[in-house]
Amino acid sequence: MNVHEYQAKGLMREFNINTLRGKVAKSVDEAVKAAEELGGSIWVVKAQIHAGGRGKAGGVKLAKSLDEVRAHADDILGKTLVTHQTGPEGKKVHTLLIEEGCEIEHEYYAGVVLDRATGRITFMASSEGGVEIEKVAEETPEKIIKVAIDPAAGFTPFVGRKLAYGIGLKDKDLVKKASQFFHGLYNLYIEKDCTAAEINPLVLTKGGDILALDAKLNFDANALFRHPEIEELRDPTEESAKELEAGEHGLAYIELDGNIGCLVNGAGLAMGTLDIISLFGGQPANFLDVGGGATKETVQKAFSIILSDDNVSAILVNIFGGIMKCDIIAEGVVGAAKELGVKVPLVVRLEGTNVALGKKILNESDLDIIAAEDLADAAQKVVDAAKKGGE
Repeated sequence: MNVHEYQAKGLMREFNINTLRGKVAKSVDEAVKAAEELGGSIWVVKAQIHAGGRGKAGGVKLAKSLDEVRAHADDILGKTLVTHQTGPEGKKVHTLLIEEGCEIEHEYYAGVVLDRATGRITFMASSEGGVEIEKVAEETPEKIIKVAIDPAAGFTPFVGRKLAYGIGLKDKDLVKKASQFFHGLYNLYIEKDCTAAEINPLVLTKGGDILALDAKLNFDANALFRHPEIEELRDPTEESAKELEAGEHGLAYIELDGNIGCLVNGAGLAMGTLDIISLFGGQPANFLDVGGGATKETVQKAFSIILSDDNVSAILVNIFGGIMKCDIIAEGVVGAAKELGVKVPLVVRLEGTNVALGKKILNESDLDIIAAEDLADAAQKVVDAAKKGGE
């Protein structure tokens, strides 16, 4: 789960992580009022979308008067920003953050992630901030310092000093401030079950302050039951309507850009299904896991979500019956196909508990279902069907 910059900064302030003062605006008038309340003579008008690269796309603008705040707010609100993270469809701006300006001495980068190779939470920091960290990693990797946190010791003063010295800070007071900053970021990452915490840029101001000029936090969706305060920050306008609908029915659904709809039980089987479709030259339109406790009604809802994607030209149902019995899936498939009037080729591969009964239900349904004997056979048949259906 992602949150907006202003929400991330609100959480950071709870952990004594310095940020600039800012106010949220959802209209041009609110943006001007926010600037007036902040005071000063310089402000930054920032688009709030769940994607990086906003500045390059025209979503972050400096204003030196209230008239400029108004002009920038009018330009950005309602605009569709296309960045390297949004894809070509872009994201529409519904919210602005009006933030006070500051005099920057130097820009740095700081991030916390779980390094799956080592199994440890790892800090990344760089003296090169304000630019895409991927570019720094590719062109000047020596400018990125990585420090893995010992799970037994946690964040220690040594870690803070190593990071501070690693990005080029030498003054004793600045090293102390930076170390405290990094410690706060680590505490936030741990206590809120983050999957990533990124500050780019982390800045040293001319006044000697260390603060987060930008902020990005991602959270483990599986841990949200522990954090209702984080769940409340969810912005449905930033998420796929199909994915939200699927979540309401207990379905794990991720929208992809192919043309083969996939209905599978179990995340591992779903991943394997996507892979084998790609291996046979097809492109999956979605990842949809109905789970082990699906009902006939759940399967019908899954079908309706898949069919709501106009790009789908064939559907593959790939079920390994364990807890989820094949006959239940078959009843759901037949019910959905009849109720929704499925007009695209439907390939079904069943295996496991009650497979014979499941196949019997499909065979006696009088539906035009393409049966598959195994996964490879199913992948080949659905790819062929999708090619014909797309012609």
